[in-house]
Amino acid sequence: MSVTKGLEGVVATTSSISSIIDDTLTYVGYNIDDLAENSSFEEVVYLLWNRRLPNTLELEDLKIQLAANASVPEEVLNHFKTFPIDKVHPMAALRTAVSYLGLFDEEADNATDEANLRKAIRLQAKMPTLVAAFARIRKGLEPVAPRKDLGVAANFLYMLTGEEPDSIAEEAFNKALVLHADHELNASTFTARVCVATLSDIYSGITSAIGALKGPLHGGANEQVMKMLTEIGSVENVEDYINQKLANKEKIMGFGHRVYRKGDPRAKHLKAMSEKLTKLTGEPKWYEMSVKIEDLVTNQKNIPPNVDFYSASVYHSLGIEHDLFTPIFAVSRVSGWLAHILEQYANNRLIRPRAEYNGPGMQSYVRLEDR
Repeated sequence: MSVTKGLEGVVATTSSISSIIDDTLTYVGYNIDDLAENSSFEEVVYLLWNRRLPNTLELEDLKIQLAANASVPEEVLNHFKTFPIDKVHPMAALRTAVSYLGLFDEEADNATDEANLRKAIRLQAKMPTLVAAFARIRKGLEPVAPRKDLGVAANFLYMLTGEEPDSIAEEAFNKALVLHADHELNASTFTARVCVATLSDIYSGITSAIGALKGPLHGGANEQVMKMLTEIGSVENVEDYINQKLANKEKIMGFGHRVYRKGDPRAKHLKAMSEKLTKLTGEPKWYEMSVKIEDLVTNQKNIPPNVDFYSASVYHSLGIEHDLFTPIFAVSRVSGWLAHILEQYANNRLIRPRAEYNGPGMQSYVRLEDR
């Protein structure tokens, strides 16, 4: 056996959901550029789950089902109120809530294809509600119930603020959801597949995935990007700050990606939205700082930004609290997790790799009294 640290370059399964080939990301063969510019998030959900784009009736039916299942049991919302609010990261709250949610699903352990699809719809529908509800409850506000006449992007922003978003905010958030929906066999997706490969239930699989996404080397990077921008404070401070980081060989969050060499194809879409939104909000400095950071890091280290880098200023411009950035990632990525979970169930084999032992050789046991 040969060891590959971090499983880099190891092909662990076959999948028809998404691909990354020559720095091009596709969902079921559709270029992410086309989807980001033209599709709704609901269309992408249908595409990932059914391997084809929906027609008008199919899309409307999915929207109706998502709207009908967006409400969350009162017990789950009340459970948020028992958390030590000032100490709980929203990702920890979301991880716990999804696990708790499974207790209220009568089909949680029903493993038929039909039941699994119904559970997928429930989870996709309820994830935005959970994140928005926790965000309000921790501030002492009551949750805002989802509306049946709004799509996923608009509904989330509405539940977060209590106000219907304008078209530009809805467009920006929809685009972010589309861009984050799936990304081949990333850490959280692989975690979900490992979990359900034991024939555990969907709620366990999604809870496991959330745990993996919580880490700063995966979903938590965008929150760290905004922390960096806030520390820098102004365009004038960028050069000294970044040069110091590079001189100390410190990691600049939001740059580089293990599977891309020429650059993350998703970043340019969020870069454009960042420029647009920061101008509209009267805070162009966030975009200008980001561009200057990109220029410095790319020129000195030849490392381009990834999707996390510009998503930070986009979410900030939408008025979203910084520690909600990663839960928002989950609101989108649950669509991909569910697609992979359903695919794993359909052609399952227990995922059980090996490890190369590098400990001591054979030893003789010494009785306790002789040690």
